Amino acid sequence: MLRHKQKMLLISVIRRLSSQSHPQNNKKTCLYDYHLSEGAKMVPFAGWEMPVQYRSGIIEEHLHVRKEVGVFDVSHMLQTRVEGKDRKHFMESMVVGDIEGLQENQGTLTVFTNEHGGILDDLIVTNTEQGYLYVVSNAGCAEKDLAHMKKKESEFQQAGADVSLSTIDTALLAVQGPKMVTALQPGLDFDLKKLPFMRTIQSRVFGADGCRVTRCGYTGEDGVEISIPTGQAAAVLSSLLASKEACVKLIGLGARDSLRLEAGLCLYGSDIDETTTPVEANLTWLISKARRSKADFPGAKVILEQIKTKPEKKRVGLISSGVPIRGHAKIYSEDGSLQIGEVTSGCPSPSLKANIAMGYVNTSFALNGTKVKVEVRQKKLDAQVTKMPFVPSNYFILKS
Repeated sequence: MLRHKQKMLLISVIRRLSSQSHPQNNKKTCLYDYHLSEGAKMVPFAGWEMPVQYRSGIIEEHLHVRKEVGVFDVSHMLQTRVEGKDRKHFMESMVVGDIEGLQENQGTLTVFTNEHGGILDDLIVTNTEQGYLYVVSNAGCAEKDLAHMKKKESEFQQAGADVSLSTIDTALLAVQGPKMVTALQPGLDFDLKKLPFMRTIQSRVFGADGCRVTRCGYTGEDGVEISIPTGQAAAVLSSLLASKEACVKLIGLGARDSLRLEAGLCLYGSDIDETTTPVEANLTWLISKARRSKADFPGAKVILEQIKTKPEKKRVGLISSGVPIRGHAKIYSEDGSLQIGEVTSGCPSPSLKANIAMGYVNTSFALNGTKVKVEVRQKKLDAQVTKMPFVPSNYFILKS
């Protein structure tokens, strides 16, 4: 039974990842050989050769992150640095987030939008005390994002603004799970209790200089992402895996995908894209009062009107039993007579032992508890709209 579940979960993940894959000329992170030595199964993803799982398989890796601590190689993601006195205004010209309002060493999740309010990508923008913005965005959109930012940089510079953009060529490790602090603290020169969610600091990490530690992640668990000079990444990873204080394991993209789905987090290209707005995607909270008041971000007219009048469709969570729900499955009203939406991501949940999914439905059917049908293998199966995250999040947030 476990082997069958592993197979079903692997199939669902690879299908989703393959939608963002390129057929050839894939790049390799600086830890590629390390992954092979650890028994990783490598797959193409967003132009890179990446580990989808290791010897223990996706389900065990997934549950290990929920109970212990796991390390993901996310060096394929695009890291950029924005400098100059107009850097915050520059970023605000492309995203919906309140970049001007960020404190030193504070970051925010936001989205690039187009003039129609569609989402070009999701990203994290951090205002560092070193006087630059540290930006991390998705590997699958790296070329598009960089071209978009470069075009805007040129426009700003031609108008006399002080802004410059450069890429950051470092490794990036995500350390996630309830025992992250136990495993990582011995290698740091600062107290993790003083670094809350969405805050960053420069630090030595297990003797490696020039690292940046940011409290964030993509699993719903407490965690950090560590930017590390490439030549020191393998040594830092080895130190983490050798921890005597906690059981640390390498985790692949397969478990990363099922973990983020349980956490109700979007995968760009599946759950959000240029045809969906932040309001439709249930991400209205990304748009602060200050940005709504200014109404100066791309697509503001469309997005603010949707906030006021409600959009026609909305992203929701779905839970079901039986055959797992996959992306692109059609969603129907409870009696099966009316198609009301479509699934964007779905998989068997290792934590809940039920099938979970997210997708878009007509807003009138988006109320939690609404019963629906989902078409799987030409059969309409029972499902129910439910709150997300499916599994409670455990972000480290300081109480005021």
